[in-house]
Amino acid sequence: MQTPWQTLIRHALLFDGTDNTPRHEDVAIANGRIAARGPRLDPARAQRVIDATGQWLMPGLLDIHTHLDLEVELAPGLPESVRHGTTTVVVGNCSLGTAFGSQRHNGEDPILDCFTRVENIPKSVLRKVVDRIDWSSTAGYLEHLARLPLGPNVVPLLPHSMLRIEVMGTAAAVSREPTPEELARMAALLEEAMRQGYAGFSTDAIPFHYLANAPHTDKRIPAQHATLAELRTLLEVVRGHDRVWQCTPDAANRVATFLRFFLTSGRLFGRPLRTSALTAVDLTHERRTWRLFPLIAGLLNSPLVNGRFHFQVLATPFRMFAEGAICPIFEEFASSRQLMACDIEDAEARRRSMATDAFGHLFVREWHDSRVVSTFNRDLDALHVERCPVPEWQGETFGAIYRRLREFQSGRGDAARSVAEAEALVSFPTPVGREGAFLLHLVRRYDRDLRWWFTVANDRPEILERLLFHPHLLPGFNDSGAHLINLAFFDGNLLTLQMAQRRSLERVAHAVQRLTREPAEFFGIDAGRIDPGAQADIVLVNPDALRTYDTDANRRMVYRDIFEHEQLVNRSDGVVSAVFIAGEQVWDGREFGPALGVRKLGRPLTARVS
Repeated sequence: MQTPWQTLIRHALLFDGTDNTPRHEDVAIANGRIAARGPRLDPARAQRVIDATGQWLMPGLLDIHTHLDLEVELAPGLPESVRHGTTTVVVGNCSLGTAFGSQRHNGEDPILDCFTRVENIPKSVLRKVVDRIDWSSTAGYLEHLARLPLGPNVVPLLPHSMLRIEVMGTAAAVSREPTPEELARMAALLEEAMRQGYAGFSTDAIPFHYLANAPHTDKRIPAQHATLAELRTLLEVVRGHDRVWQCTPDAANRVATFLRFFLTSGRLFGRPLRTSALTAVDLTHERRTWRLFPLIAGLLNSPLVNGRFHFQVLATPFRMFAEGAICPIFEEFASSRQLMACDIEDAEARRRSMATDAFGHLFVREWHDSRVVSTFNRDLDALHVERCPVPEWQGETFGAIYRRLREFQSGRGDAARSVAEAEALVSFPTPVGREGAFLLHLVRRYDRDLRWWFTVANDRPEILERLLFHPHLLPGFNDSGAHLINLAFFDGNLLTLQMAQRRSLERVAHAVQRLTREPAEFFGIDAGRIDPGAQADIVLVNPDALRTYDTDANRRMVYRDIFEHEQLVNRSDGVVSAVFIAGEQVWDGREFGPALGVRKLGRPLTARVS
């Protein structure tokens, strides 16, 4: 007697993740795995039959750059990822994570110290996670993940900052080099994690990543204090296991970053090092920079260098939101860095810092100093108001408000369109002076009541498409789970599919490959397939809904009970019409299935041990 199938999906257009031409096939699921695939499978064998006529069927999508290490402890179903078709996530990025547990020793609280400012997550949210942690080793973390009722599969990287803290403690890790014995201990712990199946090792060099706890708020996170010799020692362990190095650039020292990328070289070091770097972007204030990323990656992957390297790419305009000065960009200025060192909920501490003349003078000077390294466009016409106490300003640019203020201060009282706007304009110093002084007054007066946004990069679709589909670059810099009120790119993978859809079904097939099998093979994990025997992590996409989906119109600020805090999210409901993890339907296009976050579906995905 033939084994019955739990589910049969019929008449879908199947994209199998191999870049093959899509074709209409049926897919049968039994015992959490793909049981059969092919045309006209027998519906009599299935307990449930889904008619997927007009739908696209594909492997579950991978999100290769997330900071969901914390959310997975509070909501292991990871619903904000699942609703967009994500069935596998990579955690432990940018040198941060929970692989060594809470690491609370000698009064130090490293997870709060590292995550609060780097990922702009309130300490109140972080404490909810850290207080629950009951493991203290890399093996214990994998065992813990295996016990959780995971929705998506979780792929762990070993984070460099936390490794340094584990061996040296936080204070030493940001103030001195390791002793030879400490470096050997770091290498041994990394070796142990690689043997346990961690998919790789993450480091960080972004110069705006600072600690949040006194007395180290003027110090960058521990990974940034490593010498090149330390990095080479540790990466030799990663190279020896053919695992992934996830790294970030130092925007303040681009030459050093470029040279460091040569650590991927098999020509120089005997064996290529798989390297996944942040991030190929088309910056709005540096219009030619995007051309460098394909050139650099192409050189590193050439026979001359023999590397295995890609830059990650965000598949949408990089829109960032701020509330007053609560925004990652304000770590770029020494003045506003004082504000970012305050907890997000501590408005009084920010007011005290901003009130001084010294702060004001420094802020204005830095805003106009082109030598201050900046990753965004400081043009006031590029900064847009979303919400503020003056209704007329909502939807306007700072530039338009600044010009109206200048008119008002020149004697044109009718420049104010309401009593509220007149009161606001009167509050500015007369004359307002430079643009930096104008912005300073806004931040001082309104703090988080002023919510505004700007586009850092990727605002030219034709350039973004070239980056997304370049063979030496890879879609996936979604940053899911980070910056609760500043960013929301959970739907990034869908936007890659949408861009491909505008070209052809062949381009969609290539996009599916780039979001499933290609990253799975790069990270050495068992995912991204829809072959018989594979775990049934699969997604149905409605191509008509995808075609008309507008990410900007479907971004929402929602209150999440798990955090007791608001979070910026995306709502693509109806675009993904079904998500299955381990054969269980967990999303139907509008609602989550009852098993999500309750039953163990996903699993910790470790790299294939050679």
